[in-house]
Amino acid sequence: MRKRLISALVALGLGISSTAFAADEGFDEYVLGLKVEAREKGISESIINSAFEGIKFTERAVKADKNQPEKKLTLDEYIPKAVPDWKVKQANQLYREHKTALDKIGKQFGVQPRFIVALWGVESNFGRLMGNYNVIEALSTLAYEGRREAFFRKQVMAALEILDEGHIAPKDMKGSWAGAMGQPQFMPTSFLTFAVDGNNDGRKDIWKTEADVFASAANYLSKSGWDDEYTWGRQVKLPSNVNDSLFGVEKEKGRSLAEWQKLGVRKLNGQSLPNVDIQAWLIQPDDNHGRAYLIYGNYQALLKWNRSHYFALAVSHLADRIR
Repeated sequence: MRKRLISALVALGLGISSTAFAADEGFDEYVLGLKVEAREKGISESIINSAFEGIKFTERAVKADKNQPEKKLTLDEYIPKAVPDWKVKQANQLYREHKTALDKIGKQFGVQPRFIVALWGVESNFGRLMGNYNVIEALSTLAYEGRREAFFRKQVMAALEILDEGHIAPKDMKGSWAGAMGQPQFMPTSFLTFAVDGNNDGRKDIWKTEADVFASAANYLSKSGWDDEYTWGRQVKLPSNVNDSLFGVEKEKGRSLAEWQKLGVRKLNGQSLPNVDIQAWLIQPDDNHGRAYLIYGNYQALLKWNRSHYFALAVSHLADRIR
């Protein structure tokens, strides 16, 4: 009620600044409600006290959420920036360095190791850029802000469950402004669903333990339908008369490569498509101009990780350059 009253006063221009709103005790009251819900879900009192201790409304998280940059680059501009040569070089070095562990995990989960490394590189620059926000504080702030309260409140509870299970200490649970955590940048609910104890030490540590990072990423892809018999797809050349209705990732728009061949789609060099019995979908992310791709089920799995074609293509192109 107090939150709605303050919002109304702001709307009427009665002199309450956003800074005053951020500091208002309404956030503290909201946190009390989160604590009640956490207790009802069986979270221990010690974790509740330590996780919420000293947290404040974090306005910069709200600003980051509201000011996400709109897509301004074409794929021709974006791919070289997302997959620069220095990142390709690092990806190959790290692939060789961790090859034994990656091969074991890849075989266990049925995921080619190069895709694990590519996800690692795109999501957090191989663990170097994980975010420094207090995850409980950021998620509580975004839940209180209200535009996606149900989603972020659910993430708060999931994060508390992770703490209660002992995978990480509250002070070390750091992540992005949106609450994405660790080297694979899992949201808390994704952690609970996909995180794996890769080194069998009893903890799922996606922040510092690379075996857990690799196994968790592979498990995510595996449970999302990955098939290591195939790759992700390929860039293609389109006929001049291609019908716009053919584009899309919906199930009913999938066709065999033989069918795409009959419709005039070719490899980028103009040669015939592979003679392989696999379903593929036609996409052209830059609003039906620019680069076009035939993508397979594995690419669809990448879209379950992140619904952005730009993200999925960055991962795919980096994986293609790992040898």
